[in-house]
Amino acid sequence: QVQLVDSGGGLVQPGGSLRLSCAASGLAFSSTAMSWYRQAPGKERELVATISSVGTTMYARSVKGRFTISRDTAKLTVYLQMNSLKPEDTAVYMCNAARINGDRYWGQGTQVTVSS
Repeated sequence: QVQLVDSGGGLVQPGGSLRLSCAASGLAFSSTAMSWYRQAPGKERELVATISSVGTTMYARSVKGRFTISRDTAKLTVYLQMNSLKPEDTAVYMCNAARINGDRYWGQGTQVTVSS
């Protein structure tokens, strides 16, 4: 049984920082690509960041230089460190796991609100 649990969201002022966590279970974590997506009301879901099974990272242009994705294999957890947050970063952030066979799994989502 695969399970992803997202946490760490909240309210933060513009320019502030927040760290999201995604705790995984029931899958081969070290052989799975992990990603963070986000979706704001009225907008399509977008890919924010990805980290491969070997540690290669990729970021959306809108967050590059501000966000950092990382993983702790021992703790079976993926993180998204978000710095210099902007109001346009406000969205529900969702963790995603992608297996090499094409299977995909989603966390429940955690709300991030950037507002003064």
